[in-house]
Amino acid sequence: MQLPENTHPTLRGTRLVLGSLALATLAACANFSGIDPTAKPLDASSLGLKNLNATQDAERTATDSDWWLGFGDAQLNALVQTALQSNPGLKVAQARLSRALANSSTVAAVDGPQVNGALDLTRQLYSANSIYPAPFGGSVRDSGTLQATASWELDFFGKNQAALDASIGQIRATQADTRAARGLLAANVSRSYFQLVRLQAQLELAQRTLALREQTQGLVRDRVSNGLDTQLELQQSASALPDARLQIEMLNEQKALTLNALAALTAQPVSALKLELPALDTVSGVSVAQSMPLDLLGRRSDIAAARWRVEAALKDVAASKAQFYPNINLVAFAGFSSIGFDKLLKSDSEQWGVGPAIRLPLFEGGRLRANLRGKTADLDAAIESYNAQVLDAVHEVADRITSAQAVRRQQAEQATAQSATESAYAIAQQRYKAGLSNYLNVLSAEAPLLAQRRQRVDLAARALDAQVQILHAIGGDLPAAAAQ
Repeated sequence: MQLPENTHPTLRGTRLVLGSLALATLAACANFSGIDPTAKPLDASSLGLKNLNATQDAERTATDSDWWLGFGDAQLNALVQTALQSNPGLKVAQARLSRALANSSTVAAVDGPQVNGALDLTRQLYSANSIYPAPFGGSVRDSGTLQATASWELDFFGKNQAALDASIGQIRATQADTRAARGLLAANVSRSYFQLVRLQAQLELAQRTLALREQTQGLVRDRVSNGLDTQLELQQSASALPDARLQIEMLNEQKALTLNALAALTAQPVSALKLELPALDTVSGVSVAQSMPLDLLGRRSDIAAARWRVEAALKDVAASKAQFYPNINLVAFAGFSSIGFDKLLKSDSEQWGVGPAIRLPLFEGGRLRANLRGKTADLDAAIESYNAQVLDAVHEVADRITSAQAVRRQQAEQATAQSATESAYAIAQQRYKAGLSNYLNVLSAEAPLLAQRRQRVDLAARALDAQVQILHAIGGDLPAAAAQ
């Protein structure tokens, strides 16, 4: 540093000492070497994921659409809407978002000018043995200060901006969490609703079976009266009735439990669920992916939340590094101060001051490095959580699509098997009515037929459930091309 020739030697020496001290301090303050994150995000291309790490793409696609509308069921739509408005769990997620927004506003306020006003009025006994001479020393006096103070922290090293960016990242992560909670709630309501539809279909099947067995028992009783059958056939027909009634009671219990669950999800009493359940065969399905839509996983809200937490953790690390540098504030005050309240607002009681305030972390290296190590560990944890979320999403979607494909194949095979059992049962009934076989043959043909009819209902319900799970797993509706 070059000083003018006419500078006083003492001043020259003082400036040199101060300059050297400042440079040494800056060098010491910036010593955060050796503290770096070790975790690495998964390479999206290695998983076939496109633009998964792109901020703008995540902001654009991390939204769960109202995919349940695709089923075209007004009752389902109303149930989901009620749940989204009333479910306490979703309201908790929304409260967390409000808290994150408030925290961000608090952080943002630090970067602006701060102005405070103060009025202090004191009646005080001044010590006779202190710094105040007589007549103040040993006397009781009134003193007052009326003052405005202003300060502005100059964010030269980006500490406040990094903290603000971190808080914004947390807001976006919380927003994505709220969307994920919304999607999960809609999926649970939809699955419970279709479970009710399945149980209703099974219940109607069980009731038809009971009616058929009662009708058959009447036929057997007539045949016994006519001497065509014995008491053995009558007892065989009677023994089939309790089993049918048992199935009805079991299905009624399951239906009541499912109604209780649906009422809890929608935050209303069971009596308010005045549902007219549609026939299972009339429920229209939706188009879902036939292959793994890896490029669409980036739209999942849970993945977006995990990615935003990585962004927030990165900014937290940057803010922690900025704490190693000086903190520079501009400070000013102006007001009045006097001994005696009557003089407080007089012109000669005025006081003011202005100047910079610089704080250097000279002997806090251990604390700052420990804080930075903690923030770096948080970043590693956020990255690994993100990696785990991506892998879980790939696994979940693969399982859902595999199950959906398997259900379709099973439905094709089941239709063939049921056709065969229907024919066998019809033949057995005809032979029995014609007196060509006994009732045991009818019972033998009926058992596989009932099993096939129940399986048909279960597979149709599983197909709907698989569609719900796929739509939830990929975060919303599929583009038309992906659903082919």
